[in-house]
Amino acid sequence: MEEPTLTGSLLVATPLLEDPNFRKAVVFVVDDDPDEGTLGVIVNRPLELAVGEVLVDWSGFATEPAVMFSGGPVGTGAGLALGMPGGDHAPLGWRPLEGTPHEGSRVDGLGVVDLDTPPEILGDALGRFRVFAGYAGWGSGQLAGEIEEGAWYVVPAVADDVFSADPGSLWQRVLRRQGGDLALVSTFPDDPTLN
Repeated sequence: MEEPTLTGSLLVATPLLEDPNFRKAVVFVVDDDPDEGTLGVIVNRPLELAVGEVLVDWSGFATEPAVMFSGGPVGTGAGLALGMPGGDHAPLGWRPLEGTPHEGSRVDGLGVVDLDTPPEILGDALGRFRVFAGYAGWGSGQLAGEIEEGAWYVVPAVADDVFSADPGSLWQRVLRRQGGDLALVSTFPDDPTLN
């Protein structure tokens, strides 16, 4: 049996994380490998740039809001796409997440879309589709250190988090559904000095 990893989980920035790249960020972990490191995308940072302005042929397949998302501060000139097939089979140009998803995560059917695949072949096979400009990445052991320092909460993900129609409130909603102390953290003001 494979060891569980952070793949398929959410990293939710704690109020202690003041780095503007990640303040109140919700990161979906796409791949977590103990030797290679961790790769994720910020799922609550929509840009004011329609998918069609960057990837014309993919525009009709994007889940609302049909805009590009800022996936993170690394590789911002490249796109990474996530999708879920609309049927029971794995279409050409889509691959499922690798590894055993984080305990409690419900992300079956969520995978990576190869944007080099012609959209006329893959697009109609996708029930959900989102494109991220850039990604968040950590070297081997780096993320574990940040979690230990209290920068991130690690919580289960659901597919709706990645394709949320209301990404602006995702940080609060994800924390609230955890209950307990994390639900209380969800009420943390943007600027605590104004409290």
